[in-house]
Amino acid sequence: MEQTTLKPIPLLDLQAQYKQIQSEIETAVIDTLRSGHYVLGPQVKNFEQSAGEFLGAKHAIGCANGSDALYIALLALDIKPGDEVITTPFTYVATAEAITQIGAVPVFADIDINTFNIKASDIEAKIGPKTRAIIVVHLYGQACEMTEIMELADRHGLKVIEDTAQSFGTKYLDKFAGTIGDIGTYSFYPTKNLSCAGDGGMLTTNSDALNERLRRIRAHGSSRRYYHDELGVNSRLDEVQAAILKIKLKHISSWNQARAQIASRYDIALSGREFQGCTIITPSLINNSTHIYHQYTIRLESNKLSLEDIESKRNLLRERLLAQGISSEIYYPLPLHMQKIYTDLGYADSAMPNSLLASKSILCLPVYPELSNSDQDRVIEALIKN
Repeated sequence: MEQTTLKPIPLLDLQAQYKQIQSEIETAVIDTLRSGHYVLGPQVKNFEQSAGEFLGAKHAIGCANGSDALYIALLALDIKPGDEVITTPFTYVATAEAITQIGAVPVFADIDINTFNIKASDIEAKIGPKTRAIIVVHLYGQACEMTEIMELADRHGLKVIEDTAQSFGTKYLDKFAGTIGDIGTYSFYPTKNLSCAGDGGMLTTNSDALNERLRRIRAHGSSRRYYHDELGVNSRLDEVQAAILKIKLKHISSWNQARAQIASRYDIALSGREFQGCTIITPSLINNSTHIYHQYTIRLESNKLSLEDIESKRNLLRERLLAQGISSEIYYPLPLHMQKIYTDLGYADSAMPNSLLASKSILCLPVYPELSNSDQDRVIEALIKN
C-alpha cells in the first residue's frame, strides 16, 4: 500500500506529554542535579511516600526497572530453584523471565479471550505439589479477577505477585491494582501510563517484614552500608527519575481519565463493525475493575474463517492504518509458551488456545491523553470505511 502524506498519528506521543509539563519537569531535574543527591536520596523517598499514599499501599519501594521488581519480589517471597510459579503466557517476556532467572519453573495458565487476563479457573487447574506462587498480569490497564485468584491462593497456600506494569491507577473493587496480593510490581518505562525518562520501577506491599526485605534486596542485601545479610541485587531508583515521577504522579488521574474518554469514543464507533468478514470486538470490561487503557486493544472475530485467515485480515487492517499514517501495534505476536526460550517446557502451540487466538487477532490502537478529537476521528474512519 502507498503511504499517505497526512500528519502521522503515533501509538503514543511522549513529546506532547512533555510539552504540557515541561517547565515543571525541567525545574525538578535541574534542582535534583544541583542537589548532589543522585541515588536513593530525598527525591526517591518523596516519590515512594507519594506513590504509596496514592495507591493506599503501606509501603512503596523504588527500584531500577519493572523487570528487577519482579525478580526482587520472587527473592523476597523465598521462591527457590525447582519451585513452580503460575503465570500468563500472554504478556511481555519479563514476567516469565524473572521466574526462570531465579531458577524456578514458569507454569502457564491461559487467558480469558474477552479480557486478555489470566483465568482463575485455569490457574487452579495448573496448581501442583511444587507450586509456590502466582504472578498475575493486569494487562492493558484492566485488573484480573482478584477475588477469585486470592481465594484460590489462600486455599492452596500460595503467594501472589501482581505485575502492574500496565495498570498504574486501575482499581479493583475498593483497592488499587498492585495492593491486593503479597507484592505489587510496577514499571515506569517511557511507554507506560506513568513513566519516567528512562528505566524505573517500584514494588508495593502492606507487610512490614516484606518491606524490610525488599529494601534490603534492592541494595545488595544490605540494611546497613557494607553489612550484607542476604544475596541481593543492585536495583536502585535514581533521584532524577524519582523527581520526574513525582511530577507526573500529580497528573496520572486526569491522564487516565482522558484515556478512558478516548476509549469510550472508540467503543461507540467501532463496536460490532465489520472488516472483510470479521467483526471488530472492542475491549470487554469486568464488573469489579476500572480500565485505564494503557492500551486500547481490539480483536477480529469470525466463526467462518481459519485462525490464519483472521491473522491475515488483522495484518491487512494494520496496513490500512499505516497507509493513513496511523501507527498500531501487536502486543503480543507470539505467546510465551511458543517462544524459543521456553520450548524445553514442552507446551504445544494449542495448549493455550485463547492466548494463541489473541496473538493472531488483536491490534492496539493509538490511545494517549493528548490524542485530539480530530485524530481520533481519523483512526475511526480508517477502521470503518468500506
